[in-house]
Amino acid sequence: MGYFTIKNEVSSEFEEKKSIFIGHAKRVYSDEEARAFVDKIKEEYKDATHNVYAYIIGENMGIQRYSDDGEPQGTAGVPVLDVIKKNNVTDVAVVVTRYFGGILLGKGGLVRAYSKGAAEALKEGEIVEKVLGCALHITMEYDLLGKVQYSCAKNMWHIEDTEYTDKVKIIILCTLEDAEAIKKEITQITSGKCEFSIADEKHYFKLNNRLIEEV
Repeated sequence: MGYFTIKNEVSSEFEEKKSIFIGHAKRVYSDEEARAFVDKIKEEYKDATHNVYAYIIGENMGIQRYSDDGEPQGTAGVPVLDVIKKNNVTDVAVVVTRYFGGILLGKGGLVRAYSKGAAEALKEGEIVEKVLGCALHITMEYDLLGKVQYSCAKNMWHIEDTEYTDKVKIIILCTLEDAEAIKKEITQITSGKCEFSIADEKHYFKLNNRLIEEV
């Protein structure tokens, strides 16, 4: 079973009653990494009125932090944290920068603006599922390749790479559960004439039916 995080580090900007809000989001894996990201944004936007932040870390969302950074209590940091929770994402830090435009937004307006800044940043960062997967290597004789490729296409198992030597080897990135199903299917259609090995057991991003390596 996996969990959800974001794929990219991003920034997203909008204007609300002459105040400029810039939402920043990044995938992080520790308190230290989250703080470093917050500090980087604060330094980059040190002329801003506020740099509000929240972050959640861990598959069980065990680490949760937030700061209103001078905004009225409960109008900024908590709304940003709530947006992260409602999107069910973790291992993510969000900073919403505000340049005050001279018009007060009121408590409700602040909550809506900071929530919007966080939501747009997460959307721009592309929420993805992160799952435990592996690289499944399948080695076969050349005359079996077409049959195996057809089965992979039919089942939407994406072939990442094909190596041609004295035999053919294909590589499929898949979840550990799917690896067993693939092995069973390929064994059946080739009468057991393929060799299997599993490597690179680690977390991958899951996009539709394809796993991709984290970058």
